[in-house]
Amino acid sequence: MRADEIREMAAQDIQSRVRELEEEQFRLKFRSATEPLEDPLRLRLLRKDIARFKTVLREKQGQGGAASATPVQTAAAKTAPAKRARKAAPAKKAAPKKAPAKKTTRASR
Repeated sequence: MRADEIREMAAQDIQSRVRELEEEQFRLKFRSATEPLEDPLRLRLLRKDIARFKTVLREKQGQGGAASATPVQTAAAKTAPAKRARKAAPAKKAAPKKAPAKKTTRASR
């Protein structure tokens, strides 16, 4: 189903459709573990359809546009200081080297 067709649906209809697709995906995954599927690409199509439905549902709930871009920007801003903090940490001291093991010759065995 195309995204513009999904956008015309009501939020409750989208949620019920997501539940149906997830149930079908579960059944196909379970069956694929026990026997070969007739159409193994159906799993990929289901996964993408579920993602498409959930994306449109999230747009409807958050009213899309700028509201959906804000969490991504804040998540990127939160991870940047953590990376700098790891680089500034002091390096660990190297463990002392062990003496090499004695080599045995065939005659001494």
